[in-house]
Amino acid sequence: MNQRLKLTDIIALGFMLFAFFLGAGNIIFPPLAGQLAGQNLLPSMGGFLLTAVGLPLSGIIAVAIAGGSWEHLTKDLPKKVSTIMASLIFIIIGPAFAAPRTGLVAYEMAVKPLIHAPSSTTLAIFSVVFFAIAMFFSWSRGRLIDMIGKLLTPVLFLCLAILAVSVFIAPQGDIMPAQQAYATAPFTTGFFEGYNTMDTFASLMFGILVVEGLRSKGITEEKATTKYLISAALIAAAGLAFVYISLFYLGATSFSIAAGSDNGGEILSIYIQALFGNYGQFVLSVIVTLACLTTAIGLLSSVSDYFSGITRLSYHYWVVIIGVICAIVANVGLSQLISLSVPVLFALYPVAIALVILAFVRNKLPNPTLSYRVVLLVSLMFALIDAAKIVGLDVSFFNFLPLFSDGMGWVLPTLATLLAMFFVGSSDESLLEEETA
Repeated sequence: MNQRLKLTDIIALGFMLFAFFLGAGNIIFPPLAGQLAGQNLLPSMGGFLLTAVGLPLSGIIAVAIAGGSWEHLTKDLPKKVSTIMASLIFIIIGPAFAAPRTGLVAYEMAVKPLIHAPSSTTLAIFSVVFFAIAMFFSWSRGRLIDMIGKLLTPVLFLCLAILAVSVFIAPQGDIMPAQQAYATAPFTTGFFEGYNTMDTFASLMFGILVVEGLRSKGITEEKATTKYLISAALIAAAGLAFVYISLFYLGATSFSIAAGSDNGGEILSIYIQALFGNYGQFVLSVIVTLACLTTAIGLLSSVSDYFSGITRLSYHYWVVIIGVICAIVANVGLSQLISLSVPVLFALYPVAIALVILAFVRNKLPNPTLSYRVVLLVSLMFALIDAAKIVGLDVSFFNFLPLFSDGMGWVLPTLATLLAMFFVGSSDESLLEEETA
């Protein structure tokens, strides 16, 4: 059997993955971060790129190394724990937060400015239409590469390229001094801003979806699957970095025309209006709608694929169920949705990061089973403490932890535990299996 893809299919695969990642948070967070970072643009952008590009790229590669499935990625964990972890992540990136946010951002930035009298009714109507379209494209998993990678993404990328070139050729202001946390801790602040894209979560799931796409093209051998999955990840990462850098610079040069803006969506809207005049809102609407729609399609497809695998309901039933829930949740409102998602992100993001790191070093660990269980448990425990601080609970007892004040109290305990696992012999694995039997 032929295990080779044409160059156009490889590019389409990378474009599809890029489009899946480039959604709501990827557009609304960088402009505001760039404006606040000001003259600290480079370190802030570096921190953001680390979590918003580097970690998702690592996540895709981890999926490839692990064999292209969630089961292979978490084979050293108890099956129930693996299922609960995957279900929580899929719920977060699916109907609870990320997927509804794509519809909300598309409405707020692409449709609302064009409506004379926007209301909760117009939001409800748009949510139904938006997620109905997403369900339509999600219906056939085998055609995702052709529909997304060869149809929607090239249009999206062309619009983004035009915007990026315009921003660098005709910046709308000078770069001002850094503000707020970006003035004192630009790198770590940018690092946490990258959390909000949720792309490390999504990478673990989108990687599996790409594997399904490869199978539809006749690629079934593990070596070929790994090669093309990594190729797609590199294309997607390059595209994301290109977009983020241009949006950060857009934000950094926006102060004179968009000072005091509450969010990156508002900054982006004002900036594009200044660049393109009367056509500005049309350009913005096309970019935002396509970006949010392609991500919604990826999320619906991956979430439905997972839950159809662990339940008796078919993939198509789950597409409808998840799509309807997303349309309902989208009416909660953008600000409320983001505020609800932050504590959950702080609790589970470190676990996803630890899982990615473990996938890279698994073959070097004397006792992978024990290592996975202990390292992930430690990362979760300390991440929950960071999350508790976010919601306002008094956790000052843990101030002695390095990086705790920056919301990274989990880092040192997790790394220390991981290093310790390199000195735990295989004999301990037999003991663990006896105790858990």
